[in-house]
Amino acid sequence: MELFLGYLLIFSSRIADVSISVVRTILMVRGKKFQAAALGIVEILIYITVLSKVMSHLDHIGNLIAYALGFGTGQIVGIYLEQKMAIGNVTVQVITKENEEILVNLLRKEGFGVTVIQGYGKDGIRHILNIALQRTMLPKLNHILNEFDKNAFVTIMDTKHIQGGYLKRMKRK
Repeated sequence: MELFLGYLLIFSSRIADVSISVVRTILMVRGKKFQAAALGIVEILIYITVLSKVMSHLDHIGNLIAYALGFGTGQIVGIYLEQKMAIGNVTVQVITKENEEILVNLLRKEGFGVTVIQGYGKDGIRHILNIALQRTMLPKLNHILNEFDKNAFVTIMDTKHIQGGYLKRMKRK
């Protein structure tokens, strides 16, 4: 039983430190240096503690397996957490074959800032809707777009920095 609890401790600790690592890396890329540094401290404390337990008992293959499984699972958990946290901003481009004026008015009514650019596609002139928003608002935008035109061409790009323009902090409904 004690051996199993040791494996479980290694596995769960590894999930924790790798999940923190994933979130920390994303925070670093998005320029959140102090939050990333704080998470880095917690991450490394867990990592060194677990690593020392595994290294002191290399004769237990279960420790190595728990360590490896914890790493893989931690990647999945970290990505899931980051998606739920929805840190940062995105820019969404939308091209619809429907009447884009109706969509633009609907999006603006819902509080989204929309810039319309004329483009030329395979079938002629199309209007490209550019929408900069906080990632937390992406589900709301996707819902509106799916209700309006399920076949719209939509691209979503991470945006590191937004300055000026219209970016209202919206509440989720």
